[in-house]
Amino acid sequence: MESEADIHVHLASRLRNLRSAHGMTLETLAERTGVSRSMISLIERGKSSPTAAILNRLAGGLGVSLASLFAVEQSPEASPLACRNDQRTWQDPDSGYRRRRLSPPGFPSPLELAEVILPPAARVAYDSNPRTAGIGQQIWIIEGEIVVTTGPDTYRLGTGDCLAMRIDQPNVFHNPTDRPARYLVALAADPSHAGSLSRKLP
Repeated sequence: MESEADIHVHLASRLRNLRSAHGMTLETLAERTGVSRSMISLIERGKSSPTAAILNRLAGGLGVSLASLFAVEQSPEASPLACRNDQRTWQDPDSGYRRRRLSPPGFPSPLELAEVILPPAARVAYDSNPRTAGIGQQIWIIEGEIVVTTGPDTYRLGTGDCLAMRIDQPNVFHNPTDRPARYLVALAADPSHAGSLSRKLP
């Protein structure tokens, strides 16, 4: 199983590679995201533990989804199996939110699955990311309760509830209870938009 340090190294490499692929300087990405040049530099050198909100802003500035920052380059040789001990887990240093990538790394697929654990009283807010309009998301509550605000709408979800939502608008996840909430996140290409998930989740 990967350590927290390994995940920081992976995030640093992904950000550098995506920024380079888009021909962006640190200054350009900073201007597009509102994240300081010095902070981006620290993240790209593995010297800082970015929050989920900051990673989402950087992903938006790069024109990709947050999930793509944790992804591995796709390969036809990649295994279709992701054993439990090989599934990458990341924790938000701000809220304590934990995200475990369930899908086999690098295996070509139109679907991306992740398990999230949201601690008691935790709140995670994401700015809008219009560049992810071609991706649909659904969340299914495995246990616990969360309140989701997506755009102008708010939903209180309990065990067994499933919500389809857009990720190209502001979204807030809040656990108002004194117990952790655990839910499944599924992302897939939205058939109403051109393009594929593989283009959004490289």
